[in-house]
Amino acid sequence: MYLVIGVIVLVFLIIFLNFFPLMLWISAIASGVRVGIITLVAMRLRRVAPARIVNPLIKATKAGLGLNINQLESHYLAGGNVDRVVNALIAAQRANIQLEFTRAAAIDLAGRDVLQAVQMSVNPKVIETPVVSAVAKDGIEVKVRARVTVRANIDRLVGGAGEETIIARVGEGIVSTNGSSKSHKEVLENPDLISRTVLDKGLDAGTAFEILSIDIADVDVGKNIGANLQTEQAEADKIIAQAKAEERRAMAVAQEQEMKARVVEMRARVVESESQVPLAMAEALKSGKLGVMDYLNMKNIEADTQMRGSIGKTDDSSDDEKIR
Repeated sequence: MYLVIGVIVLVFLIIFLNFFPLMLWISAIASGVRVGIITLVAMRLRRVAPARIVNPLIKATKAGLGLNINQLESHYLAGGNVDRVVNALIAAQRANIQLEFTRAAAIDLAGRDVLQAVQMSVNPKVIETPVVSAVAKDGIEVKVRARVTVRANIDRLVGGAGEETIIARVGEGIVSTNGSSKSHKEVLENPDLISRTVLDKGLDAGTAFEILSIDIADVDVGKNIGANLQTEQAEADKIIAQAKAEERRAMAVAQEQEMKARVVEMRARVVESESQVPLAMAEALKSGKLGVMDYLNMKNIEADTQMRGSIGKTDDSSDDEKIR
């Protein structure tokens, strides 16, 4: 019987202590934070973890920030990180940085780490850019790597651009500076020219940072881009010239074949015309327009012409042999 009563009392105490955070209330009273036990119970009913509110409030009270429990609870219900905001306010107070709770809460709700921003305001951060390749006017590639020292600008954390924008703008400034240089030697001799030019452009405008300095970490000479482009252009011109020459050759071959076809056609016409001669002569003999003696005289003339042609060819051959 006593065992059952003891178990019931123990279960009741566990439930009571879980719903009524007496130890947390005692810690708050001991730390000088005035918070009622009813307030802590009401937090339970609103599904707010009392420790998430009371412990940061104790730190804020000890630091003399003058915050109240309603401010912290409202920020918690909005989805913010109360402990991080309080730590940021304490760090800002110690560093003599003007930061109000409303602004710190807004920065936290915007998704930025407000404590890291305060720390970066005290201890600037160094952002190293990747290797940026740019080409000077003489066609020589210059590879530059820079280190950008930035400090968080708390007033522009909400809505300000991040580190990626800083890196992109610095890379743009490097490319612009190298591209406007007459020779890559100017960049190698005066790397601080890049730093001065980039800083003068006000690259931190609209960002959550303030650029303190831009230091050139490394400068290397790359490829001769101008010479490579000229070589590629010459190769392209060569291919174009070869294509045009091949086109002209193909046209010449086609024209030659066309002329050969015309010659064959003309020879066919000549053969056709010659085939009409015997028919015409037969018709002339038949009609009496051509006599037999006339025909025989014509044959004698043809035979004499052939004989003279044969003799002429024989004489030409003999002369060639004598010359040899």
